[in-house]
Amino acid sequence: MRGLSATDVLAVWERGRGKRPVERALELLSAAFPEKPREELERSPIGLRDTALLALREATLGPRLEAVVQCPGCRENLELSLAASDIRVESDSGAECPTEALLQLGEYELRLRPPNSVDLMAACEGHLEEGSDALFRRCLISATRNGAPTDELTGEIVKAAGEKMTEVDPQTNVQLRVSCASCGHAYAVLFDIASFFWTEIEACAVRLLGEIHSLASAYGWTEREILALSPLRRQVYLEAVRS
Repeated sequence: MRGLSATDVLAVWERGRGKRPVERALELLSAAFPEKPREELERSPIGLRDTALLALREATLGPRLEAVVQCPGCRENLELSLAASDIRVESDSGAECPTEALLQLGEYELRLRPPNSVDLMAACEGHLEEGSDALFRRCLISATRNGAPTDELTGEIVKAAGEKMTEVDPQTNVQLRVSCASCGHAYAVLFDIASFFWTEIEACAVRLLGEIHSLASAYGWTEREILALSPLRRQVYLEAVRS
């Protein structure tokens, strides 16, 4: 996969400003896969989406990821250094996420599909609890009780359905095990590649705009001319300006 260029970063950042996280993730994927229709990207299961985002992040910024998390025990900030391979979940079979999953729980049988970006956008319209239920309902293909269709599903069944979908699409629930060096508290942190990558994109965009301002002011070059320079040449010119 080809990484995002400086021009791509600024274009994606500008299009994604003010949008919801799920829409920002789609903007990143649209830049990475311009040949794919937007609807195809929207309908991709979230696990496959996140796998593609992780690959794009690695191609754009390299295999190392630096993050800061706060210990819930002592509130100390902890710096984490990860490899992309640390958060890439490989299925046992090596196959892609299945399009459907079957959950059997006592006298109940549910057919489910993994959620996609369209589902997340629809679920985000309401309150958190309502959104969780809406997401489940959108991904529920059918439900039967003793072979007969039913709409009466308990909270226990809904919870089991969520766990089943995490099982078949594990990239959606990447948990980092962290141990605080200050207080020794061990805990898990959910890693969201979409939010993490977007934070980096924002930082890159702000840095690039600062570089453009400095070089344009010093040499009178246009933004297009500056972005056409390789990162190394831009850095050399910036050092010359600042010296």
